[in-house]
Amino acid sequence: MRQILLLLTISMPFWMITSCGDPSVDMERHTDFEAALDSGKGELKALYVTSKGFAYRDAGDSLTGFSVELLRGLRDFVRSEHDMDLKITFEEVEDWSEFYRMIKEGEDGKIGLGNVTITEERREELTFSPPYMNNIASLITHASRPELQDFDGISDIFYEMGALAFEGTLHEQRLRNIIDEYYPESRIEMAHSNDEIIDSVAAGDRWFAYIDLYNYQRAANRGLPLQRHPVADETVEQFGYIMPLNSSWETPVRAYFEQDGGLTNSAFYEDLMREHLGRELAEVLLGS
Repeated sequence: MRQILLLLTISMPFWMITSCGDPSVDMERHTDFEAALDSGKGELKALYVTSKGFAYRDAGDSLTGFSVELLRGLRDFVRSEHDMDLKITFEEVEDWSEFYRMIKEGEDGKIGLGNVTITEERREELTFSPPYMNNIASLITHASRPELQDFDGISDIFYEMGALAFEGTLHEQRLRNIIDEYYPESRIEMAHSNDEIIDSVAAGDRWFAYIDLYNYQRAANRGLPLQRHPVADETVEQFGYIMPLNSSWETPVRAYFEQDGGLTNSAFYEDLMREHLGRELAEVLLGS
């Protein structure tokens, strides 16, 4: 029997001996773009924070969403432009601050999907893709509060209310600015997700908070008792995918966005937005 096994081993092709049972069989894939160009095989690890409409599990437990599918389109682009077989693996990170840190301190070949607002300060520690969406940040309270007409009246309209923020976001900075300038007797506390903020604001007349318009729209469609205060809208935000500084993938990602008159002007982009965010919200965001 040992002789038979030895003969079988000798007669096996070399590629079968080296790859059979070897977990490193896919080692020819490269996380550096230039090396991936040479080999024809690349790999990106995509970290994401779950967000309804953007990165979520469907009824069949498959990962999908607007920002997920938009990134998956990069595979087709590099295949057609560079004849590269690109593998994108997705990994969920529950905490947004940890997600941000993992990209900021990560190695080449990582990209992040977390609806991160593009700012000059963040450009000093991250590489951004071109913007994939314009955002409107909305100030909300429980529906029992009257609509705020101007910030000078916030201490009266929001009397005895505290602010609730998602730590590390621009929403937190906005709330701190409001408290410092207009409502110093208020306080700010941290939440760990957008859903927690929405549920807490809707549960009782205790909190005011900033959330993105799409989150407000979804909550309102569910019948949650929320009041939006349009006077406090912030409409100058843009979201981008994030990569570590000096990522070798900045050039192909930018080329993907700039192809054929611009990715965000394409029917593919608009169809994805309507499919995953809903037609009503998609029209608002496309118009912004």
